[in-house]
Amino acid sequence: MKLLFTSLLLFLTTAVFAQQAIFYLKKDGKYINQSDSADYIRVIKPPDSASVLYNVFEFYKNGTPKLIGKSRTIDPPWYEGQCLNYYESGKKQSLGNYKNNLKSGDFFEYYSNGKLYQALKYPDTTRVDNIKDDFLIIANYDSLGTVQVQNGEGYYKGFDEKFNYISDAGKIVNGKREGTWKIDFRNRNITATEVYKNGELISGESETGNGDVTKYSGSRFTSPEFKGGVEAFGSYLGNNIKYPENERRRNIEGRVIITFVIEKDGSLSSLKVLRSVSPGLDDEALRVLKRSPKWVPGTMMGKPMRVNYSVPVNFALR
Repeated sequence: MKLLFTSLLLFLTTAVFAQQAIFYLKKDGKYINQSDSADYIRVIKPPDSASVLYNVFEFYKNGTPKLIGKSRTIDPPWYEGQCLNYYESGKKQSLGNYKNNLKSGDFFEYYSNGKLYQALKYPDTTRVDNIKDDFLIIANYDSLGTVQVQNGEGYYKGFDEKFNYISDAGKIVNGKREGTWKIDFRNRNITATEVYKNGELISGESETGNGDVTKYSGSRFTSPEFKGGVEAFGSYLGNNIKYPENERRRNIEGRVIITFVIEKDGSLSSLKVLRSVSPGLDDEALRVLKRSPKWVPGTMMGKPMRVNYSVPVNFALR
């Protein structure tokens, strides 16, 4: 296995002579420096002619493809356009499109045996994040190919990420949830009952393993936000950013994108530059966000949850 992975790296290094970078990663997405202990690798190639999008290729340790897609950035990827994911066996895992790093339009997911699991349709309009259930369920099948939902009508049975158990089930009408749904997020030790009308969550009641009951409505998930909203966040940045002198002298401007995790208590962690402009501007954006007051955390079924997030920090000389 190690020999195969090493051979693959040597091939990529020699054959893809114009590549931008090779990254070694663990299953949880953590970057490491050595290929020997990596679970997969990511190869970034330059944009095709007349394109600004980088070509992204990921490979499992056994040499089979893991992902093929396009990105606006080298590291980490900011996906745009069609993206294809594979299981380690080589069978297709998912196929769909992205706009601004968010799922958009038709999206297809598959069982590990190669059969279609579900067909979803995400909004094409601007979205905030991927944690909301704002998609239509067009089709849903069991692992043998038996139809459960077709043309947006039927009884849906959704699995956890590893297809070990049914995580949510209920009626689908016109692609939207309808009536009473049963939820089992046992990996988070949460069960719930939800009532929908025309896709709108009328009421929900979740319970944890220790008997903690929470009622919620409107949405199963809520996105985190800076206290006071977008305008307050803009004021915070404007009042705290100090333009680096080196960049000021050289008239360097641009938009730095920072990615981070908003913890359950609203604090920020794991801050990293997603899109770089210059060392000085990058460092200043990181400095200000590291000192940010706590945000209003995102929630799942009425309970706080950790959420990956990213924000642009604009630097402009006037």
